[in-house]
Amino acid sequence: MSAHLILIDALNLIRRIYAVQERPFMLTKNSANDELSNNTQQQVLFNTQNACVVALNKIINEHNPTHGLAVFDSQKPCWRYKLYADYKKGRKKMPESLANQLSHIQDAFMAEGIDSLTSDEDEADDLIATLATKMALHGQRVTIISTDKGFLSLLSPNIHVYDYFNRRYLDETHVKSKFNVKSSQLMDLWTLTGDNTNKIPGVAGIGQVTAANLINEYGSLKNILMSDDLKSTIKKKLEESSEQITLTRQLLTLQQDIPLGFNLKDIRITPPSTSAPNNANIISLIAPTA
Repeated sequence: MSAHLILIDALNLIRRIYAVQERPFMLTKNSANDELSNNTQQQVLFNTQNACVVALNKIINEHNPTHGLAVFDSQKPCWRYKLYADYKKGRKKMPESLANQLSHIQDAFMAEGIDSLTSDEDEADDLIATLATKMALHGQRVTIISTDKGFLSLLSPNIHVYDYFNRRYLDETHVKSKFNVKSSQLMDLWTLTGDNTNKIPGVAGIGQVTAANLINEYGSLKNILMSDDLKSTIKKKLEESSEQITLTRQLLTLQQDIPLGFNLKDIRITPPSTSAPNNANIISLIAPTA
């Protein structure tokens, strides 16, 4: 039987919805330093949860999946922070009030038939990549709901990426238009340019245009590094950044082999319940089973 799995990058969805719900109240503050009152904050959280459920139902109705998961980041720093201390340095932290609301949003998702997946140490990106590639290897369809460009490197006939907020698939045409390379070449591109969103540096002095031109000319980063006809200035930059190239590649690579303690039947979408459960059936990978 053919399956269609939707994998929702939960915090990508929730935090963007929260920002939209919070914005009108922020605009009415007297000054930038004023905090929202407790009542107003609770209203924002209430609106956010409702809007998240609306979004979830729109996603289900539009994509008609057979299976689904809302995938959440670990609350602890993942392995990338250990490898590179400045990973995501300066990124705005999730408001504590929203972090405390996540369990309620997970309950609300479960009431609509969608389980939540969390881990003690893995990022949502790696969990999603693992699930997506495992499904694709079995010829099953996967739709990743996210605006995160990192998932574009996974694009294949069985793996699709959908931007819920702009109601569009981020496909090969999108990749070519935005990055001027194929999705299969994105990892090479980002290894050269780095990823400013996550504060991962690339090769100093090589921007996206130069990196894309090099990849289109030589086909891959491996071929670029092995070439003996590079311009001396480019060759010097690459040689001086050899260690950075290795580190950047490690940080950018999505894990695709995380042990999973469940199988496909465990994440089949169930009919919405008539009332929200007291606790969501949250799948945990803290201690995955074989």
